[in-house]
Amino acid sequence: MTTQPGRGLVLVVEDDPAIAELASLYLRRDGFGVQVEADGGAALATIRRVRPAAIVLDIGLSGMDGIEICRTLRAGGDWTPVLFVTARDDELDRLLGLEIGADDYLTKPFSPRELSARVRTVLRRAAGAAPPAETYTVGGVRVDVGQRRVWAAETEVALTSTEFDLLTHLVKRPGQVFSREQLLSSVWGYAASAGTRTVDVHIAQLRGKLGGHSPIRTVRGIGYAADAG
Repeated sequence: MTTQPGRGLVLVVEDDPAIAELASLYLRRDGFGVQVEADGGAALATIRRVRPAAIVLDIGLSGMDGIEICRTLRAGGDWTPVLFVTARDDELDRLLGLEIGADDYLTKPFSPRELSARVRTVLRRAAGAAPPAETYTVGGVRVDVGQRRVWAAETEVALTSTEFDLLTHLVKRPGQVFSREQLLSSVWGYAASAGTRTVDVHIAQLRGKLGGHSPIRTVRGIGYAADAG
């Protein structure tokens, strides 16, 4: 079912009808149009047809799962904001080792109000404000804040809006160590109760994309920092 979008159309890809209905209810209350798909292949076709503003994507779909959908989109140059919904910790563990390009993660069971709030956040981040014309170089990585572009050595690297904001937060303060809670608050705008493992997932994705040029250092028991090396 589709409703007329106000803030934009959100595609909810979820094979549990009760969860899909609850998520849709709260998103519509927040002024979003909503379309629901329960099948991965159908969802991919819908994304290409309707071009939603954001996608709420369950990982554990039958057939084509959420990870494969997101990877296919990113490989094709589609950077529509994606919020992954995971049912189990082992699914989040799986994401830690993958370069997927999602913008956020939410673990079931979740509050539908929090889901709607996170969709608003990823859309606001994707739209972006007019950033200052600043460039930061840490090690082999250069970040152009104004153009929202990143290079590892001389190769430009495509990042999601969330990945870009996380990297920028670190390279603007080289050597400074940030806890996961601090990063979650500053970059995502969430309280620590929202779960800090999403920070680890995004750090893993950034390292995968930046390769050997990544300036990100893990500070055991504390968090992360960007160092020149």
